[in-house]
Amino acid sequence: MKTTGLRSLILYIIGIGFLAGIIFFICSYFIQGGTWAIRPSNAHITNNGQLAYSGEITDHDGNLLSYSKDGVQQYHDNALIRRATLHVIGDPNGYISTGAQYAFRTQLSGFNALTGVVSPFGNAITGSNIKLTISSEVSAAALQALGDKKGAVAVYNYKTGQVLCLVSSPTFDPLQIPSDIETNSSYEGVYLNHALSSAYTPGSIFKIITSAAAIEKIPDLDTRTFHCAGSTVINGETIHCDSIHGDISFENGLAQSCNVVFAQLSVELGKDSMTTYADQLGCNTNFYLDGNPSAMSVYNVDSADDNSLAWSGIGQYSNTVNPFHMMILTGAIANGGTPVEPYIIHSVTNSIGLQTKIGKTKTGTTMLKQSTALELQRLMRRTVSNFYGDSMFPGLQAAAKTGTAEIGENKIPTGWIIGYCQNENVPLAFAVVVEEGNYGRSSAGTVANTVLQKAASLYT
Repeated sequence: MKTTGLRSLILYIIGIGFLAGIIFFICSYFIQGGTWAIRPSNAHITNNGQLAYSGEITDHDGNLLSYSKDGVQQYHDNALIRRATLHVIGDPNGYISTGAQYAFRTQLSGFNALTGVVSPFGNAITGSNIKLTISSEVSAAALQALGDKKGAVAVYNYKTGQVLCLVSSPTFDPLQIPSDIETNSSYEGVYLNHALSSAYTPGSIFKIITSAAAIEKIPDLDTRTFHCAGSTVINGETIHCDSIHGDISFENGLAQSCNVVFAQLSVELGKDSMTTYADQLGCNTNFYLDGNPSAMSVYNVDSADDNSLAWSGIGQYSNTVNPFHMMILTGAIANGGTPVEPYIIHSVTNSIGLQTKIGKTKTGTTMLKQSTALELQRLMRRTVSNFYGDSMFPGLQAAAKTGTAEIGENKIPTGWIIGYCQNENVPLAFAVVVEEGNYGRSSAGTVANTVLQKAASLYT
C-alpha cells in the first residue's frame, strides 16, 4: 500500500509539472511568440536581421515610406523624404535600432497567435502595415532647414501625444548608402537618432529648470533686483555674461538670458534644491517612445563647488540634456504642469484588413505645480513677444527659450531652442538643437520656425 501511494504521489507531481509546463509554454507563446518568430534563425522571415516580408509603413497622411518587395526593403520615391525619415523608419541593414523596421518588426511581421506569420489561408507570408503619426512633409522641411548642420528636431502635439517630426542629422539615403559612411567623419553618429538617443550641453535653455526652482523656492523673486555688470565673482572665479544688463529683474533676466542672475539664483537655491527640481523636471531618468528609451538628461552637482553650481544653473558645467526630453518638458509647461506621453505608432492593420488603434492619449507624471507652469508660460511667452519678437514665429503665439551652449575652446557653440505654440490651432511643443549653430536664436530658431510653419499648414 505504501508503495502504491508513493507511486501515485510521483505521478501526481509529474502530472502537475507537465500541466504547469504546458501553461507556461502557452503563456510564453502568447506573450513572446512574435519575438520568437522574427529571430535571425528563421531565415524565411528575416534577411540579415531585417524582415524579408514586412508590411507597409506610412506616415499620418498615408504616404508610403517603406515596404518589402521580393524580400528587399523599399522606400519612398523622394530622396529628401527618404533621408528625412531615415531615423524613424530605419536602414536596410538594421543598424538604426530605434527605427520602425527594427524596433517594430514584430508588428510588421504580421504575427498573431492563431496563424503565426502566414495568412489565414496559409498561402504566403504577409506582414501587417503600420501607420505612423509623423508627417513626411514636415520632416523634409526640418532636414532642409538644418542644411549641412548636424542636429535634431523634435515636435509633437502636446494635447494628443502624436509625434509629428523626429529628424536627426547626419543622415543618408537608404537606397544609396555612401561608400565612405564608415570612414568619413561627416557621417559620425549617423546610426543614432540624435533627437531620441543623444544628449547635448544645454546652455541657457536649462534656465527654464532653474526658473522653476526659483519660482517655488524664493518668495521675493518677483520684487528682487539683480545687478549685472557683465560678470560676477563666485567662489573666487569669474562668471561672464554676454551683456552688461545693469539693474535687472528676474523676468527680464530670463528674457535676456542674464548669466549673473541665474548664477546667483543657483547658488542661493543650493545643490539639494537644484537637484530636486532637475530630477522633478525629467533629468536623470529615461523617457520612452513606444518602448524605445531616450538618452538620459544628466544633472549631477554632488562634487560641484559654488562656482560650478552657478554654471550648472546657467546650463553649462557637466549638464547634458536630450532633445526628446526637452520637447516633453515644454509640453508639460503648455499643459499646466503635466505632460502627455508621446507616441509614434498610430495603428496597425493586419493582412485581412483589421485595423488596431495603438496610439492613445495618456498623461504622464506631473512635473510642475500648475501655478509654476502658468508662470513659466507667461515668462516664456513674454520672452518671445517682448525680446525675440513675434516675427520670429509669425501667427503661432510662440513661448520659447533659446540657448547657446559652449562646448570647449576653439569650438563653435551649439544652438538650441525649446518651446511651444500657444495658438490653439497649432498645439505643438518643440525642441531643436543645431551643432556648431552658435547663437540659438539665429540657428535653431530659424529651423524651428520653418518646421512649425510647415506643420501649421497641416492644422489649418
